[in-house]
Amino acid sequence: GFTKVASEQILTQAAAADPWAFGVLRYFNPAGAHPSGLIGEDPSDIPNNLMPYIAKVASGALPHLNVFGNDYDTRDGTGERDYIHVCDLARGHVLSVQKLLSTDEGHVVNLGTGQAYSVLEMNTAYGKAAGRDLPYVIAPRRAGDVPTCLADVRKAKAVLGFETHFGLDDMCRSSWNWIETQARS
Repeated sequence: GFTKVASEQILTQAAAADPWAFGVLRYFNPAGAHPSGLIGEDPSDIPNNLMPYIAKVASGALPHLNVFGNDYDTRDGTGERDYIHVCDLARGHVLSVQKLLSTDEGHVVNLGTGQAYSVLEMNTAYGKAAGRDLPYVIAPRRAGDVPTCLADVRKAKAVLGFETHFGLDDMCRSSWNWIETQARS
């Protein structure tokens, strides 16, 4: 987080010294795959991100999802995060470039949905996409994890006209479609 803030400060100072426009897009948690099933994510090692991890559980490559803590002050006790479909994220990039080209004014915006989903909600939604319940085990909390983290997307809407079009079910369906497409290849 610190390096991202420092980078934004450097860009702001550089633009002030020699005026030029830049767009900083603060991603929240990219998830899903292209609906065609042709582009997706398949980490070669144990994934660090939730959706690819759940995808490995759904495909049978991993035995279960480890849920780190179920006693947070959240809807179901598990951590909540803002996930954004990769196609919405790609559209955010296009809108950012269009804004830079049309106005020559820089911007720093959050790209997310403004909606937090819990670990268990994500696991349930992915299981629905895969057509079966996915096993999970409750594990101890990880140091430093916060209960909820979601994007304030108001500035992205105001500056870029950015809104998301895909929800959690879309993210899970597209990811599972990609996994199945790869299995058939």
